[in-house]
Amino acid sequence: MIATLTQCAKWIFATLILFSMAACQKEINEFGTSDNIDLTSTVKSTVSGFVTDENDQAVEGAQVMVGNINTTTDAYGYFSVRNADVVQNAALVSIKKNGYFPGIKTYIATANKAAFFRIKLIPKLNAGSFSATAGGTIALSNGLSIQFPADAIINLASSSSSNYSGVVNVAASWINPTSADVNPTMPGDLRGIDQVGALKILQSFGMVAVELTSPTGDLLQIAPGKKATLTFPIPNGIINDAPANIPLWYFDETIGLWKEEGNAVKSGNTYVGEVSHFSFWNCDVPSNYVQFNCTIVDADGAPVSYASVKISVVGSPYNAGWGITDSSGYVAGAIPNNANLLLEIFPNYNCGNAIYSQSFSTLTTNISLGTITIPITTTNQANVSGTVTNCSGMPVTNGYIIMNKDNQFFRYNLNNAGAYNFTSLLCSNSGSVSFIGEDISTQQQSATINYTLISGNNVVPNIQACGITTDQYFNYSINGANYSYTSPVDTFYSWANTQSIPTYISISASPITSNTRFGTISFDQTGIAVGSSQLMNMFYVSEIVDSTTFNAPINVNITEYGNVGEFVSGNYSGNMTGAAPANTPYVISGSFRVRRNF
Repeated sequence: MIATLTQCAKWIFATLILFSMAACQKEINEFGTSDNIDLTSTVKSTVSGFVTDENDQAVEGAQVMVGNINTTTDAYGYFSVRNADVVQNAALVSIKKNGYFPGIKTYIATANKAAFFRIKLIPKLNAGSFSATAGGTIALSNGLSIQFPADAIINLASSSSSNYSGVVNVAASWINPTSADVNPTMPGDLRGIDQVGALKILQSFGMVAVELTSPTGDLLQIAPGKKATLTFPIPNGIINDAPANIPLWYFDETIGLWKEEGNAVKSGNTYVGEVSHFSFWNCDVPSNYVQFNCTIVDADGAPVSYASVKISVVGSPYNAGWGITDSSGYVAGAIPNNANLLLEIFPNYNCGNAIYSQSFSTLTTNISLGTITIPITTTNQANVSGTVTNCSGMPVTNGYIIMNKDNQFFRYNLNNAGAYNFTSLLCSNSGSVSFIGEDISTQQQSATINYTLISGNNVVPNIQACGITTDQYFNYSINGANYSYTSPVDTFYSWANTQSIPTYISISASPITSNTRFGTISFDQTGIAVGSSQLMNMFYVSEIVDSTTFNAPINVNITEYGNVGEFVSGNYSGNMTGAAPANTPYVISGSFRVRRNF
């Protein structure tokens, strides 16, 4: 069982515990009671990362909290927080976005090591509804089911202690512990406090996220003294390793750790257990561990950042953990003690073949593999360099480039000469990427530059961050009253719903500091291009509280439609009518310009 490497890595089946090896710390596997676990000492920490949705598209405008600092994600889903005060042994990165379960990562904050995360949000999809009075069972096609007894629900928003008797809407999602994206999806870092207060790493056999709400959006919960029955599917790849009985753990969002509560019994290809409340639940086998670290560099000694690192138990590829190297190529965490392990390095977790591997063994003491140099003979290593200039042809000294590779964004800051230089790993001996250069000072960016990386040296032609303003806005008028959202004060998000027929695009805006004021429009995507007119199918803003209908079709006139990472803009006007009996007339118009995330 392997621990989640934070900072540079997060592990699939266990916890990342990132400690400074030179620090005077108690051994984690010697913790005997909760009194030994220090969850009060704080340290300064710098954290960055990318947030995506269930379709791996960038999430713009998500609220990010790290310690005492709040920020939001940009158009690429990127966030960065410097010198936040965090709990050293359980630092938290919390992501909130309407319509999604919280995205939470836990890590051990270490001096002079900047943590990096890729976080994939789980949508709150309605799995079904039932009457709180009668109870009911909610079942998903993947085998997850939840059985609720009668008269077992309370309304958390109510001051009354009486049971809730209305309709219960259930949002639920099963997290497959063997899936490729479990690491960015799961909450925390798979550290847990067991029933005797000892801190353990956990091997997951299945997780679930559940939220109960009323039709009006009030949060509901299981009533005191009542329990619901959870049935977890067990993936085929690990069913032979699944024990007959397994502890259940819930995720404590306040401290970022799992806590043992109850147990589940194996029944065929499922685990069945009872729970007394809902958040995230997990079926896990706890274990002790030792601490591990290494630094990955290229043949010239330059750090290899953003590399995916896998450590697995020899002969058991599913009993493994993944991590991402930080900007210095460093990766560290907790791994099984007394084990024969295999370390593999990949360009990303979707690549089929490792570009480097080595075996090693652990005993009962911490282990460091030191500096690992990727051999110069590899055909999967690209050294990338180039420059970015502004509209005057001068170096951009306050800016960065965004690289899109394998459907993931990477961000590299420019130095004082407007230059960048980094090593990137490829799944094969070449790979198609795109670059965008941004000048923060002038709010200008380049067009998307397509490029093919090859193994060896790649000198990218100069990129001019000029000609495309990075301004974003979302403006509308209702019966002559004007409302406006602009960057960077407000946040923007665009996405495409590819599951509808026809597919449609949604554009949203909201203030950074508010969840109650917002504006959203959506329109058909089919045939979209500069100069096209797209049929609007939704106009939803916080200033109109009743339901509305369009008096006649409203067209959205597209004036700009760039590539992903560039911009879509347009305008519209028309008339709507509110619900009876008021039948309030609304004359609407508006314009928008936001970055494309789809």
